Amino acid sequence: MTWVLVAVLALAVFALAVFVFKVPKGGREAVAAALALGIAGYAAQGTPAQPGAPKDAEEGRSGELGEFFAQARATFSSSVLPPSDRWVMIADGLARHGEYADAAEVLRGTVENEPAEPARDPDVRAYRSDAWLSLGNALVAHAEGQLTPAAAYAYRRAARSDPEAAGPPFFLGLALAQSGKLAEGRALWADLLARAPKDVKWRPILAQQLARLDAFIAAQGGGVGGGGAGQPRSESPNSATPVTSR
Repeated sequence: MTWVLVAVLALAVFALAVFVFKVPKGGREAVAAALALGIAGYAAQGTPAQPGAPKDAEEGRSGELGEFFAQARATFSSSVLPPSDRWVMIADGLARHGEYADAAEVLRGTVENEPAEPARDPDVRAYRSDAWLSLGNALVAHAEGQLTPAAAYAYRRAARSDPEAAGPPFFLGLALAQSGKLAEGRALWADLLARAPKDVKWRPILAQQLARLDAFIAAQGGGVGGGGAGQPRSESPNSATPVTSR
C-alpha cells in the first residue's frame, strides 16, 4: 500500500509541474529524473513497515521558583509599586511558567546596553537594579537553585546599579547558601540586617531567615568554611518557602 501511495504522489507532482507550472518539454525529463531519484532513495533507506516508538512528552519545568523569586523581589523592593519595566514583567510571567531560560534572554536584552555608572535618578537606579536582579534570579532558577558565574555577575551589577537596594545582597546570600557556601551567604545577610532601617518592611523577614540559616549551620556542626558549589543540595538550607510580607 505504501508503494502505491508513493507512485501516486510522484505522478501527481509530475502532473503539477507539467500542467500547472508549465515546465517546458526540455525540463520535463529533469523533473522525472528527480522524482525517480527520490523514489530510489526512499526504496534504499525508507522503512515504512517499522513500528513507531512514540516518546512521552517532556514535562515542563515547575514555575515554583519563578513565583517565589517574583514575590520575594517585591518584598525586598524599596518601591511600593510593581515593576514598571515591561521586559521585567514579561520575564516574571515566563518565570512563573517555568520558562527560566526565555526569561533570562528577555532580561539580557534590556540590560546589555546599560551604562556602568549608577544613575542619579533614584527611580532609574531602582528599575535598572530590578532588571539585573530579575536576570540573576532567572539564571539561578534555570540552574535549579545553584549560583552560576553569570548569575553572580547579574547580582553584582544589580548592587552596582542601586547600592542601597536590599534585593541584591539578599538573593546573592540566598544563592550562596543554597549552593553550599553557608558562611558567605550568612555574612551577606548579617551585614544587610545590621544596616537595615528599624521600620523597613522586610527587616523582620530577613531576621527570621537569618535565624533559620543559623539553626541550619548549627545543625551541621558549624562546618561552614565556605563550602563548595559541588555539595549536594540536601546539605543546603531549603529555600522553597516563599519569603513574603504575610
